[in-house]
Amino acid sequence: MTAFVEAASPHVMNTYGRVPIALTRGQGCRVWDVNGKAYLDGLGGIAVNTLGHNHPKLVPALQHQLTQLIHTSNYYHVPGQEALAAKLVELSGMQNVFFCNSGLEANEAAIKIARKFGVDKGIAKPEIVVYEKAFHGRSIATMSATGNPKIYSGFGPLVEGFVRVPVNDIAAIKQATEGNPNVVAVFFETIQGEGGINPMRADYLQQLRQLCDERDWLMMIDEVQCGVGRTGQWFAHQWAGIVPDVMPLAKGLGSGMPIGAVVAGPKAATVLKPGNHGSTFGGNPLAMRAGIETLRIMEEDGLLANAATVGAHLKATLERELGLLPGVKEVRGQGLMLGVELDRPCGVLIERAAGAGLLLSVTADSVIRLVPPLILTVAEADEIVALLKPLVQAFLAE
Repeated sequence: MTAFVEAASPHVMNTYGRVPIALTRGQGCRVWDVNGKAYLDGLGGIAVNTLGHNHPKLVPALQHQLTQLIHTSNYYHVPGQEALAAKLVELSGMQNVFFCNSGLEANEAAIKIARKFGVDKGIAKPEIVVYEKAFHGRSIATMSATGNPKIYSGFGPLVEGFVRVPVNDIAAIKQATEGNPNVVAVFFETIQGEGGINPMRADYLQQLRQLCDERDWLMMIDEVQCGVGRTGQWFAHQWAGIVPDVMPLAKGLGSGMPIGAVVAGPKAATVLKPGNHGSTFGGNPLAMRAGIETLRIMEEDGLLANAATVGAHLKATLERELGLLPGVKEVRGQGLMLGVELDRPCGVLIERAAGAGLLLSVTADSVIRLVPPLILTVAEADEIVALLKPLVQAFLAE
């Protein structure tokens, strides 16, 4: 692989383990680096570039918005907020929306809603149930809710008020919260992303919804990575036929523009009052236009169905071509959010794949993560597997 940089720039804080390439342009599901080398984008900006790159409907809309307004602040009404909120309410069956700039901010707001919900009920020290292997962000609070020591080690003391349980075990959550009057909410990802593409089972989600109703807890579902059509439904929890009380969104909602949202149902919709929370940039006109156009284009172009059908094809092809290789433990996920778990750490595959012209990531040390744009074609899905298979074979043979 032709390297763009041999070492980290002394002027940029060294917080990322970067692949030594620099990308300059993209078209559809492909991007090109400064040397003209092409890559098939199996990562989609980490589940962000919903519409791929340089989408012919999105780009003119954003260009137009740049000529109108970029930012005004939330001292004033922002018409785009009303339009995007109305659409998210329609798609989710929930009630209202708060806009921010990222998944971390959306999750932080969800934690604040849960705490205020508890305090309003007279609970002095509210507690939130969270999950093993979860990832909710890198602020002090969201990091404390995260279940990965690599994320929070070295940043103590952590924020108190979280009860941690394993996924897909209703008996475990009942046991962990037995006799605890301070629990106010359950907070989880429908499919854990950074934790290794770990799905919550539909029957577990239904049992959890019932438990939250019985105990007057908020069900807070982090759909930052698995939402906005990625699994073939607007939101991944909809496969289980449930509706949460709080739903953080971000990543794919703006097709690359920084955006975050917290969608609230009736139980949580009026918890925050003026002065309780806010954001300088959140809900700015440019980000709102990106969200509005993303959802409109997804509907017009049938991208939920595409995510479901192409995702099912990609998963089946991965299972056929990789699933039986010695060292491959499992292919899992739904739609265009898929993981291939190996029996050993495989981080070296990120750079090797880039060398072969494929962008992907490795999460939870040993899970190859594929979250490509939702415009991916069957032919491109086949190309992903064709590029990936020899790399995995060679790696497992080492």
